[in-house]
Amino acid sequence: MQKLSIILPIYNESPNISILFAALQKVLQPYQYEIIAVNDGSRDDSFEQLKKLCHENKNIKAINFKKNFGQSAAFNAGIHHASGDVLILMDSDLENDPQDIPALLAKIEEGYDVVSGWRQNRWKGQWLKRKLPSLIANKLISYISGVKLQDYGCMLKAYKKEVIKDVVLYGEMHRFIPVYCSWHGGRVTEIPVSYRPRQFGKSNYGVMRSYRVILDLILIKFLEKYLHRPIHFFGGIGIFSCLVAFMAGLLAFYYKFTGQKTLIETPLPTICAMFLTIGVQMILIGVIAELLMRTYYESQHKSPFSIKEKINF
Repeated sequence: MQKLSIILPIYNESPNISILFAALQKVLQPYQYEIIAVNDGSRDDSFEQLKKLCHENKNIKAINFKKNFGQSAAFNAGIHHASGDVLILMDSDLENDPQDIPALLAKIEEGYDVVSGWRQNRWKGQWLKRKLPSLIANKLISYISGVKLQDYGCMLKAYKKEVIKDVVLYGEMHRFIPVYCSWHGGRVTEIPVSYRPRQFGKSNYGVMRSYRVILDLILIKFLEKYLHRPIHFFGGIGIFSCLVAFMAGLLAFYYKFTGQKTLIETPLPTICAMFLTIGVQMILIGVIAELLMRTYYESQHKSPFSIKEKINF
């Protein structure tokens, strides 16, 4: 039987912990499992409760951060310390229902590498304020990433360990783990799951997180397309800038030699100098990025490819 690792970020969730862990242990009884709770610098007694639960059940493990590092860091620590064959990431605010875990595992058994939850009946009565922005964000992420999911914000997801073990998370990138896995050959699917409004405490999410998500999305798209060839990105911008500089300079000399304008009567020489400087700088940045990329792979003995299967080795 495959071992499950349930990874929970905990941040000021004191009223929810006992309810959540009781529900989890009930659902997980038929399985070999571990629950890894990562206390992300909570200011309440969350970690005291976790210590008590760890003492009562050796399948429960706790990691305590020195301060609040964010949800991505908490998931990252949990993934790094997990020993299960299937990793299930979920929120600890009771919005995710542990009863949905068997359905996720059933899809994993069908051969999928990632199974993402799609929360149903969410944002009732808040169509304009919450549902519409959520729909737009999910469509935008799906379009840019090429991974078609209806609910990137749902934290309830199941992963085979082999597709997630090498993922390193920064910023707000935990919501993009299915994208990473898909780009590395993982099969991704989505199933409807329950949504339960938060019973205790207040949400740590807000509209102000949206701009961070957009910036992280731009970053992962850059990493997906240009991590192995950054000179193509920076060099492309550099060559375009040099072409603009050349055209501006050509036009400036045309005006001068035809007697229409002197070089000080037109901004074209300034435009030429500015774009030429930008172009040279971008090409040099591309060269430096190539050197950094090679250092990244060679110093850590990493490979720019991943192997799915080998025979007779």
